[in-house]
This record gives sequence, structure tokens and C-alpha cells, in this order.
Amino acid sequence: MTTIDRLLASIPADAPARHVVVGVFWTAVVLDGDPPRCGLASSLTEPHHHSSGEPPIRRAGNLLEQSGRELAENLRSSSRLEAGVGMAAFNALLDVEESQCREANAESLILQEGSGRRVAIVGHFPFVERVRRHVEECWVLELRPLPGDEPADRAAELIPRADVVALSGTTLVNHTFETLIGLCRPDAFVVLVGASAPLSPVLFGCGVDAICGTRVVAVNDAIRAVSQGATFRQIPGRRPLSMLREPRRSSGARRRP
Repeated sequence: MTTIDRLLASIPADAPARHVVVGVFWTAVVLDGDPPRCGLASSLTEPHHHSSGEPPIRRAGNLLEQSGRELAENLRSSSRLEAGVGMAAFNALLDVEESQCREANAESLILQEGSGRRVAIVGHFPFVERVRRHVEECWVLELRPLPGDEPADRAAELIPRADVVALSGTTLVNHTFETLIGLCRPDAFVVLVGASAPLSPVLFGCGVDAICGTRVVAVNDAIRAVSQGATFRQIPGRRPLSMLREPRRSSGARRRP
């Protein structure tokens, strides 16, 4: 069973879809409830969808005919934009137990776990330069590397050398998660990072030690911003939450299922 299979099998309930917004940078799904719940995911475009003839979102214009659970099934799609709809719907369906979370961001956790150690970060997050200054060595793996980054195809070489690995939540959307988690050493501390990352304890059984995600607390404000092309920093009404695997572990061996 894949990680996506496990996540989708864990959905506790269903709800009607109220809004689906696929913005330039972010996708948001709002489900009916009291109060309504909103989930986010990165909008990952398809580089060559015109040549394939297949639309990136097959039911575009009719998505509100599907329930939240049906939308979440799009997470299996080979279309990254469609899978983003599925990830946003899954995040909206999640009943996050906030008593098991803390308000903390990925940067602080990576610095705490990575101080004096080797860190690999998949994705060029805004905090990478600060992390580089406080760890022994930091490799940032990117499909489009910036100065100082490493090309993504060095992942198999660099990730097994890292003591701390930060994976973008978009790895679930583009279906690279299984490959990348398989490259992590059994004793590495693995963090799933970003608003796409689902705050689901299911991931602790898939090799993840901590999840640094986002909870939308002002749905209308967030939807309006996403629909107008907001970047993550421009989306209001959200707060960072982190969920850590228990018992807490900073170093030492562990077994990955």
C-alpha cells in the first residue's frame, strides 16, 4: 500500500464541496461544514499538457458535483494540477487534533534538529539561507537550481548522507514521495514541509518524523487571495502548525516500515 493509499483510506468522513479554486500558485478546496473547512495545495502545472491533448483537470467546471472524498481521490492522478485538487480536498477533510500540534514553523524545527549536522532540503524554501548558516552542511535539491543549490537528480547521492531531511509536501502531489523517503537513512530525522503537507499522523507510519503544515482559520479571506493569484505569504487567515511523532527523537536509529 502506497502512502497515498494510506492517506485516502484514513479519511474519516465526507462533506459536500463548496468552492474549488485553482490559482496560479495555490489550489484551495472549501467543504461545507460548521464551520466550513479549507485545504490548500500547491498548483503544479503540466509543462507539456498542450501536446498531450489531455486537459490537466479533466472535470474542470464540474468539480462541485463531486464530494470532498471524491475530490480527494484526484490525489492519485498523474496530472499534477489535478493531484493538487486532491491534496487540497484531503487537507480540507482532515480533522486536525490541535492538542497534538504546536504552533511552530519548519525553519525553527529544522534548525533545532539540524544544528551541527548535515541537512538535505528538497525544494528551495525562503529559509534555506538561514539554515545554511547554522548547520554543518546543507544541500538544497531543486529541479530549477538557484545559485548554491544542487540539481534534483543528485538526490540519490546526497539524501542518504543527510542526518536531517526536509521534504516538500508537494512530493505527495507530484508522486516523488515514495522514492525520496526511500533514500533517507533509517536514523535520519525526516520533516514534511509546506502548506501542501497534510497534518495526518498516518505519515508517521510512512517514515516521517514531523509535519510542518498550515491550518486555514479565515476561509473567505484565504479563498479570495488564492483566486487572485496570491503567493503563500499573501494568503491571510492561516497559521503554521507542527505535528511530531511520539516518542520524540532527535537522533539514534529507528526502523522505517
